[in-house]
Amino acid sequence: MLVRRRFLNVTGAALALPVIARIAHAQPSPGAPKLTQLLKADLTRQNQTVQETVVNLLEMAPGVSAPWHMHPGAQEIVFVLDGALVVEVDGEATKQVGAGGVALIPAEIPHLVRNEGAQTPARALVTHSRSDKEKPFVVTLKRGT
Repeated sequence: MLVRRRFLNVTGAALALPVIARIAHAQPSPGAPKLTQLLKADLTRQNQTVQETVVNLLEMAPGVSAPWHMHPGAQEIVFVLDGALVVEVDGEATKQVGAGGVALIPAEIPHLVRNEGAQTPARALVTHSRSDKEKPFVVTLKRGT
């Protein structure tokens, strides 16, 4: 069983490497955050508190910000690959997250992410664990709501 699990892990990594290599050379657009979906999968044979996992590559040029938004029924994990991002979560202190850092954003909580770097683009893996696929994935909010 352990050999099979290791084989599946190695096979999965080998299949993912070409995709990751292509993504690593992509350039973020200058005016808005860019999301590239890497995975969207229903969970099977799992605890039913999570129905789906969505993984995106977020690319942000210097000075770019996402709008205030929230994810109904989905927590968000932001893992910064390159550069640095500022994460604002309603009711919490603003947090700067550098390469290798992680931010966890609870479901249904207004938040935004921005790149305050003057010259450095930022890239992050953003994972959403959705408890209800019937709810909208994202809801854009007015600042302060």
